[in-house]
Amino acid sequence: MSGMTIALVGFGVMLLLIALRMPVGLSMLVVGAVGFIHLSSWPAFFAYMKTNSYHQFANYTLSVIPLFILMGALAERSGISTALFKAAEAFAGRLRGGLAMAVIWACTAFGAICGSSVATTATFGRAALPELQRYKYDGGFATGAIAAGGTLGILIPPSVILVVYAITTEQNIAKLFKAALIPGLMAALFYCLAIAWVVRRKPHLAPQVPEPQGESRGRLLGSVWPVLLIGFVVVGGIYGGVFTPTEGAAVGAVSMLLVGLVQRTLDWSGIVQSLRQTAETTGMIFIILLGSEVFNAFLARSQFPMLAADWVAGLGLPPYMIMIALLATYIVLGAVMDELAMLLLTLPIFFPIVQALDFGLAGDELAIWFGILVLIVVGIGLTAPPIGLNVFVVSSIAKDVPIAATYRGVLPFICMDFVRLALVVAFPGLALWLVRLLS
Repeated sequence: MSGMTIALVGFGVMLLLIALRMPVGLSMLVVGAVGFIHLSSWPAFFAYMKTNSYHQFANYTLSVIPLFILMGALAERSGISTALFKAAEAFAGRLRGGLAMAVIWACTAFGAICGSSVATTATFGRAALPELQRYKYDGGFATGAIAAGGTLGILIPPSVILVVYAITTEQNIAKLFKAALIPGLMAALFYCLAIAWVVRRKPHLAPQVPEPQGESRGRLLGSVWPVLLIGFVVVGGIYGGVFTPTEGAAVGAVSMLLVGLVQRTLDWSGIVQSLRQTAETTGMIFIILLGSEVFNAFLARSQFPMLAADWVAGLGLPPYMIMIALLATYIVLGAVMDELAMLLLTLPIFFPIVQALDFGLAGDELAIWFGILVLIVVGIGLTAPPIGLNVFVVSSIAKDVPIAATYRGVLPFICMDFVRLALVVAFPGLALWLVRLLS
């Protein structure tokens, strides 16, 4: 069999193993190892594993992943999500649909200290859903807003997905964080517009909320200013070149620990749980990274990425048509696959194709722009049926809301995601303006 055929068979077997519920990282590792050995030999595979695996995980840049995860875990255990939601509710809650908008803006602020979509969704599913239900919000509309807001955990820098993309494609993490800010804020704004549009057409989904009693807006803001300051220092320090993303993650994790201890919202049990959560999540990510590295080595041996790039280039299609086709593929895959696995599986094939296209951009700008587009479609995959990981997460919390109702609830947000995606495709400057300004 040719290398192309072997690679396609490998893809099929790997997807079958995933469908049979084998862990994604292990599926990639097993298929990659068998394919590598078939195309070379056992000694070559062992020599590869002896050197490449060590060099991959000895990469200092990878330490940014557990540090950002730890910062988010400490924030979650400190009860910061509830404080952020209460503060946002004090300003937006009186509007029709204001509580749902408060979820969006609280997720935006939390995303600046978390970097994980699933963690953001789970956190606000626990913090905001009881309040939404207390004021008689429609179940599907409420859970849909939380699932969509959870995607801001990866859209707003810092983002674990962007870190993995940067490491895989050898791009500058700080520049990717800069590029993600405007599209991320656009997402929050567009989600609020979607809420306003839905409740204008169907007011019964979001009953009017009475004026709040008790704590003032100033007091509520005072309870969250340390967290907002940490997010500003971490992201602003990275943007301004004060410290590297890894140093920024370390500063954020230590600062979040100190805030939790000083405010007495974080005890020893919470610290231990945060460390355990960080270890489990990091281990999962690193196993997927190892599996993708072996699978990508197998693809390189088969010459599949090069052959695919040559085939696409030979079609003679306009660059934008090819880009749209690649993004459409990501959306389809994102609806049935884990976002991290999908990213690591496709980048070795798609990235060389994108690099060969002419959009009138420099090579590094093209890579950054494509990374932001990938980030947006990954966010769509987190809420789109039939999988939509965020939908499953919030449904596991809102057991009284049918999952079909949640999928109906996220549809307006997905429509706004497509609008945002089209704008960033048509106007690359939306992603590159801040990079160029701060370079």
